[in-house]
Amino acid sequence: MKLTIEHETHYAYSAPLQYALQQLCLTPPSNAHQRVLAWRVHAPATLYGQRDGWGNLAHSWSLTHQKSAPRIYRGSVRAAGRVVTRPSPELVDEAGDPHPLLYLRATPLTGPDDRLTELGRAHLKRGASADALLSLAAAVRERVRYQAGVTGVATSAGQALTLGAGVCQDQAHVFVAACRAAGLPARYVSGYFHSPAAPQLASHAWADVCLDAGARRWLSVDVTHDGLMDARHVRLAVGPDYTACAPVRGVREGGGDETMRVDVRIAVAADAEEALLEP
Repeated sequence: MKLTIEHETHYAYSAPLQYALQQLCLTPPSNAHQRVLAWRVHAPATLYGQRDGWGNLAHSWSLTHQKSAPRIYRGSVRAAGRVVTRPSPELVDEAGDPHPLLYLRATPLTGPDDRLTELGRAHLKRGASADALLSLAAAVRERVRYQAGVTGVATSAGQALTLGAGVCQDQAHVFVAACRAAGLPARYVSGYFHSPAAPQLASHAWADVCLDAGARRWLSVDVTHDGLMDARHVRLAVGPDYTACAPVRGVREGGGDETMRVDVRIAVAADAEEALLEP
């Protein structure tokens, strides 16, 4: 499937902005699941690219205004391009990527408790297989029903389980925490999902589970959509949880109240050449 993607995050502030620093994980990698035909990222200042500690291609940028003559700031971070995907839910990491066993460590958003441990061991007591992982995904989806507006980016897996509701980020965190509690390395995946019937899920999250640490082999599971990663998914970045691979994250000084609007558009590409967003 050839997909065109446009992702824009627009910011506006009620007071002069003194300083801003952001890190962007907005560049999809080419791998066995997807091939990037063209991609471009634009920010209000010069972008500096580097590989982060989890193997993602990240970019950073900063903006500074003199305090003697500050101004109110409005601007956008934009990414756009074309990606060809295929239904290949299994991936093998490169030798230089972090070792899968690093993904056994708990994080503040995926810390285990008795409920998460019980959930993981109940479904994975016979080891990791596609059937067992999909059974766990179904249990997570039943325990954490999809509902927007009840959780935030700082909601932990345990908190989402207590609330009994959340979004794809929360379902992925609960699934990852349950896998780790059962002794399986698991990581959070950020990316895109093409579904004209559910445009609110265009910016999406799911999980990878390591089937063979020695071979660095992973199986990608989408809890929200009750299945394995397929041609509708575009991978952006991976990490131990959301905070490690959020598409956009940063800090600022000044600015007063922030207004942020995120627009993500995904469509099946026409045969004609697709134009990228211009700065």
